[in-house]
Amino acid sequence: MSTVEGIIGNTSGSLQILETSTMGKDDFLKMMIAQLQNQDPLNPLDGTDFTAQLAQFSSLEQLNNVNTQLEVMGLYQSSLNNAQAVSLVGKEITASGNTVTAEGPSAELTYTLSEEAGKVTVRIYDEEGTLVDTLTPGLEGRMAGENTLTWDCSDVESGTYLFEVSAIAPHGAVVGADTLITGRVTGVTFVEGFPFLSVNGQNISFGSVVSVNESG
Repeated sequence: MSTVEGIIGNTSGSLQILETSTMGKDDFLKMMIAQLQNQDPLNPLDGTDFTAQLAQFSSLEQLNNVNTQLEVMGLYQSSLNNAQAVSLVGKEITASGNTVTAEGPSAELTYTLSEEAGKVTVRIYDEEGTLVDTLTPGLEGRMAGENTLTWDCSDVESGTYLFEVSAIAPHGAVVGADTLITGRVTGVTFVEGFPFLSVNGQNISFGSVVSVNESG
């Protein structure tokens, strides 16, 4: 809130201007009382002005109460999200993301297509952005909705890789494609009050989760 000036009386009967950084309802009320105490008896405060100030005080108090309620609701929602995030530990989730962990002979890549595609190309990069593999799934990887593709990663070093998906419809139009992360939640980390899930050695935001399944 912007800086305001309050009016208070002193022992000599004169008015003193007090500058404060914010004005709360108590400050507003003190200023009104000071105005009444120090007004000229021969020229009292206009009733219309006084009524307007009372209305301003009422509005200020209501806004203050609303702000307090919003803060409480925000804390409640934050604690609810944190509890839900912790409850996902041990469960298999699917979330928005474009990383895949190469450990062992193969890894699963998951993506969605807005419609059936005539051709799908999956490109996999290392963390430096170097292309390490290109896959062209068959019909089973070109269907509308969620698709899963097995990547033979036996000839690459273990670690985290990035992948992107592009798709073209049979008539040549571009098909919308989104990449997903799948894996078991092994832990939860809180960063500045926001929960992040540990999946496949990566931290992903709780808000990016699109589906949850019981771990098999």
